[in-house]
This record gives sequence, C-alpha cells and structure tokens, in this order.
Amino acid sequence: MMDHVTFLKSLPPSDKAWLTRRSTAAGLWHLTGYLAAIGVFGTYIVAQLPGWPLAMLPLGILLCFLFTLSHECTHQTPFAAPWLSNWVGHAISPIIALPFTWFRYFHLAHHRHTNDPNNDPELEGEGRPGTRRAYAVYLSGWSYWSGGLRTVWRNAFGSITAPYLPERQHAAIRREARILLALYCAALVLLPVFPMLFWLWIVPVLLGQPFLRLYLLAEHGHCPPVANMLENTRTIFTNQLVRWLAWNMPYHAEHHSYPAVPFHRLPDLHARMRQHLQSTSQGYAAFTRVYLKQLGD
Repeated sequence: MMDHVTFLKSLPPSDKAWLTRRSTAAGLWHLTGYLAAIGVFGTYIVAQLPGWPLAMLPLGILLCFLFTLSHECTHQTPFAAPWLSNWVGHAISPIIALPFTWFRYFHLAHHRHTNDPNNDPELEGEGRPGTRRAYAVYLSGWSYWSGGLRTVWRNAFGSITAPYLPERQHAAIRREARILLALYCAALVLLPVFPMLFWLWIVPVLLGQPFLRLYLLAEHGHCPPVANMLENTRTIFTNQLVRWLAWNMPYHAEHHSYPAVPFHRLPDLHARMRQHLQSTSQGYAAFTRVYLKQLGD
C-alpha cells in the first residue's frame, strides 16, 4: 500500500514541474465566471424579479464557497502572482468572516498535522460532530459564525497565543482583525440606509453556510488519524458543477498530498493518483448517509 510520500517520490521531475505550474489566466478565468454567477443572482434580487427570495439560496452558496478560494489563496496557487492571491484572499475575508492572514497559518498547521487530535487546529474545541445534536448545531453554521467572530475579537483585542501563529505576524493579524470589525460596524450603520445588504449578504450567507458545512465535513470526517494523506483525507467523486464551485477541492486527498499543485491541475494529479486513494466517497449524499449512521444520540 503506497503512502503519499512514496507516491510523490515516484513522480518524474518533469511531471512535478508541469503539475505545479501556476496560471494567472486560469485563475482569472475561473474567478470571472464565479463572480459573474454571483452577479446574476445578486441582480435578480436587487431587481426583485418574480420569486427573487429564492435566489438568495444559490447566492448564499456561492458566497460561502468563496471559502474554497480563500483556502487556495493561503497556498498562493490560484494565480501565478503571489500578490494577486494575497489581494483576493483579503478581499474575500469580510464576506465570510475569515481573517486571511490568521487563516493562512491556521490552515498550514492543519496541513502539517492533518487529523492529529492533539495538534490539528481544525479539531480544537468540540471538533467534528459525533452526536446527532452536535451534527445539527454544526450544520446550522452557528459554530462557524460564532467561532469566527470570537477569533476576530480575540485577534483584535486579546492575546494571540496559538502556537501556529508566528510572532512576526501578530501585528498584521491584530490589524486585519480591527479592520474587519470596523467594516462590520460600518455595515451595521449603513444597513438602515441600504437595506438590500440584508438580502444580498446577511441572509444569503446564513442560508448557504450549511451546504459548506456538509462539503467540509466530507474532507476528513471519520478518516483515520494517521500521517498518510491518502488515508487521513477523503476525495469525493462528484459532478463538474460541485468541482467548479469548490475550485476542484473535492480532489482533497490529492491536494493534501501535493498542496503546491494549483486547482486547475488537480484533475491531472487525480488521474495519476486515483488507484492509490484509500479514503473516497461516491458523492456527498453517499458520504452523509454513512456519516449519519455512525452518529450517537
């Protein structure tokens, strides 16, 4: 049974160079289509066309799944220019309450200690849901929004103590948290003047978050706490629309095994790695059914 380290060693240098080649054109093309989809649903809501409240759900899913682009930006892989990845990551941050500089180091620690119950920051606190009640709370998005706001407040005014946050970045982390809080205060002040913010942003992201929770749970939920990325991370076989929405991150074992590969090359990495994958599911519905069966009361 091959692990991810052995697999990577088996790749010829020419394949590695090709797989890790970043493309600003590919990133901008994908981003343009993504923003156009947001614009279509947003315009439908603003124009209050027939059935416009229904458009808040697809808009919310699109907004919440900006998380996957932010995630890619932490690796600086969506575009050839690192500054563009940084700029896009910071631009997404206020929409989904995800401070980008903080998230970069949080996520790198997750990669370094994937599924390690003692060191993976994704497993801090309550971790992944193990009971039906915890699952319902997780699915609601309450833990994400409340935890995110606590993180922003702590970074802005409290002590920054997490071991994965380098001291040289503490000032930047504190600054970005205060900027986010200022933006949210400004949004509250503007809400009576521009009530459409409520229908274009607040309600949609609340509606869309459960779909992101379902998607993210499949990445590592009920995978074993081992070092092999082909076991501790799950690849989901899904349709092209979901892969587009999530910037190809359903190829998640591939991403964890070789995070330097940009989103547009992950299908090619998958073609080389598929026979070695050890944690997979045939779609998100199939994963959810299995996960629910293993929950306690």
